Amino acid sequence: MTQALSKPISFDEFVAWYPEDAPCKYELYNGRITEMPLGTGKHSNITGFITGEIYFEIRRMQLPYSVPGDCLLKPLDTQSVYQPDIIVLDKGELSKEPRWQKESVITLGSSVRLVVEVVSTNWQNDYLKKAGDYELMGIPEYWIVDYLGLGGRRFIGNPKSPTLSVYQMIDGEYEVMQFRGDDRVKSLAFSELELTVQQIIDN
Repeated sequence: MTQALSKPISFDEFVAWYPEDAPCKYELYNGRITEMPLGTGKHSNITGFITGEIYFEIRRMQLPYSVPGDCLLKPLDTQSVYQPDIIVLDKGELSKEPRWQKESVITLGSSVRLVVEVVSTNWQNDYLKKAGDYELMGIPEYWIVDYLGLGGRRFIGNPKSPTLSVYQMIDGEYEVMQFRGDDRVKSLAFSELELTVQQIIDN
């Protein structure tokens, strides 16, 4: 990642600053705007594949969910803002979001059914910072798709291998399940989803 601006700014300043037709994504980390590097072809293919599978499941099950193309996620009481690779929203909860209609900003964990991050070289943000912030927001499910096995050994084990970590909210805390190879991913939001880790990383 490269810094887009070095001066710390507020969340409102970040939203006002965000370019309408930005060629890349930006996130805010502790008040500092950070340009997110363009994903590799593999990263983009995996993101698109998962999005398609989730969208198909929403249609098949006729769930009241949406998968927005662009969305900013504002954690509680921080000067950070994230733009997840994939986010699944509960349409019934969006009326409670004060900034959704005008700015595509989500501030309530109750609006979110699932967040998916596909790991890049900045894996520490996905495993350390975002997992903690999403847990505090009360987001019920968070996937980390580490298709290259880049995460630290304490997160994905040793030897490292491609791993999909599913964090699910149990009694106010995240519990993590890990899936590899031909394991079927077990999802809270999509209990009938028929998808293996190998199917994901083969894209």
